[in-house]
Amino acid sequence: MKDEFKSPLANPDSFQALISRLGEIRRSLIGLESELHKRESSVHPAYRKSAINLIHYLALRRQDIRTLQDELAALGLSSLGRTEAHVMSTLDAVLKALHHMAGRKIEAPAPSGCPGFREGRSILAANTEALLGPAPEHRAVRIMVTMSAEAADDYSLVRDLVSHGMNCMRINCAHDTPEIWGRMINHLERARQELGLPCRILMDIAGPKLRTGPIEPGPQVVAWHPKRDSFGRVTEPARIWLTCAQPGHPTPPDADAALPVPAQWLDEVKPGERIHFKDARGKRRVLEVVGTGESGRWAQCNQTAYVIPGTVLLRVDVGSDARREAQVGDLPRREQGILLRKGDFLMLTAEPIVGKSASIDSDGRTLSPATISCTLPEVFPMVRAGEKVWFDDGKIGAVVREVEPGTLRIEITEAKASGDRLGVDKGINLPDTNINLPALTPKDLEDLEFIVRHADLVGMSFVRHERDIVALQSRLRELGGAHLGIILKIETRQSFERLPNLMLTAMRQRPVGIMIARGDLAVECGYERLAEVQEEILWICEAAHLPVVWATQVLESLAKKGQASRAEITDAAMGERAECVMLNKGPHIVAAVSALDDILRRMQDHQSKKSSRLRPLHLRATEESEKL
Repeated sequence: MKDEFKSPLANPDSFQALISRLGEIRRSLIGLESELHKRESSVHPAYRKSAINLIHYLALRRQDIRTLQDELAALGLSSLGRTEAHVMSTLDAVLKALHHMAGRKIEAPAPSGCPGFREGRSILAANTEALLGPAPEHRAVRIMVTMSAEAADDYSLVRDLVSHGMNCMRINCAHDTPEIWGRMINHLERARQELGLPCRILMDIAGPKLRTGPIEPGPQVVAWHPKRDSFGRVTEPARIWLTCAQPGHPTPPDADAALPVPAQWLDEVKPGERIHFKDARGKRRVLEVVGTGESGRWAQCNQTAYVIPGTVLLRVDVGSDARREAQVGDLPRREQGILLRKGDFLMLTAEPIVGKSASIDSDGRTLSPATISCTLPEVFPMVRAGEKVWFDDGKIGAVVREVEPGTLRIEITEAKASGDRLGVDKGINLPDTNINLPALTPKDLEDLEFIVRHADLVGMSFVRHERDIVALQSRLRELGGAHLGIILKIETRQSFERLPNLMLTAMRQRPVGIMIARGDLAVECGYERLAEVQEEILWICEAAHLPVVWATQVLESLAKKGQASRAEITDAAMGERAECVMLNKGPHIVAAVSALDDILRRMQDHQSKKSSRLRPLHLRATEESEKL
């Protein structure tokens, strides 16, 4: 009876073939170690075993071992599918088992200084704690949150984020100013002291980011629209903030519009009053004052209105001796984009000109194409005709048709049927272009002086080459910031293709981590490849025992709109395979942190990196199943 359960591979010849194949693989791993010895002295002592294990993993993954995996699995042995953190130890364990099953003796392999099964996991845990701080008691994966400008003036927001599970505050130096960053950090320090909870600070340097330049501004006009139901009935009036026409008074985030008015007139306005005016279309409209704030008045309106500077506001519920009339002051010009459709041409210029839409005659013929500038003109000599261009996180696709001095003539190849608008300060990706620019800009070098004094970690944007990392490490040492953790943001095709070399260079100092910046990375590598690419990054980082930050659009709908999609919940759950998950800013960010905290806590009972965790399933047995 025993023979019928024997694997067809359970014979001496089959065992010998498997032993020989695994022996060849083991020798190839040892042979590749020589590549590491050239730079071993420069690797931080804490990363020596990790660097060797990474080299072994890369050697293993140079080969196609899928058939071998099937044969090992048929014998009930490890198929080498979860070997990332301990490559050599896994190979040795399988070889030992095969020799035992074949009834042969195996000479114990010489100690190789490679991490064992439990050691690989403990090294990753130690490196993660060194970079991101101690894990919370109830979950292993940390939560990072990108700060909005409001965090500088809203202590309660920062406190709520920490109390609901934020473990790392991220400040993007591409936005705001050192003064604003400092107020965010002060709020965090206060929250940490009050709550007794740790929370680290990551500051991203902007790097050489390509963005669109300015566009011809639109008219000075504000508009509001009350909320209506399916029958056009008003369900919620528009909220209007009346404020004195002076700088320094921020607009409340829940205002649908803000109107600057003279301070003396505003001081006399009381709740319950009605204010009449004609809007830019000549439509009669009424504002009802409903509340008083520290620097303004709240009003509401049940009708759509368009207001321009000089619009006369008339108080009608006051005596003749009161200030009845006031004029609306200066309003910001409306931001407008350039409408681009498939087949249109766009002139991308190195000159810092103001962008304009295409000039069209009365017959619909294009007299001159749309134009817009690029914030990084140094890249123009590197671009070639036929290379792809993506704008605004991949919303608009194009191909370079002609390269002229200081100008690229681009044809739009990807856009919605109705067209897409290209706005100011939108990202430009050149995935086919071999960009060779310094990773540290003059602004980055200046920002690093602030970062070294206030942050725990520095995020390196748009890293493409090992020399970029060497330059950052050198600058940090000059500023006395060699102790800072470094997170390499993998967001270009070049950085993905050079990832192992980038990691080994970064491992010259500790601590180090990797961020999968999935927004730019998807544009650079193609959306259809993103799932594959992010998996490979997770594997390679686990082999090097380096923590990973899972970033971009995690629970974005929840953070921005208050409601997550099913796909976003699944994506957030997948983030449990990283060591940290990053959320971006939004009006509902506290709810998003709370939801992510719950998702990660639940998922850690089911998944650890690539391994399933088989806790008992909580299923109710029906009477019918019990009978079966």
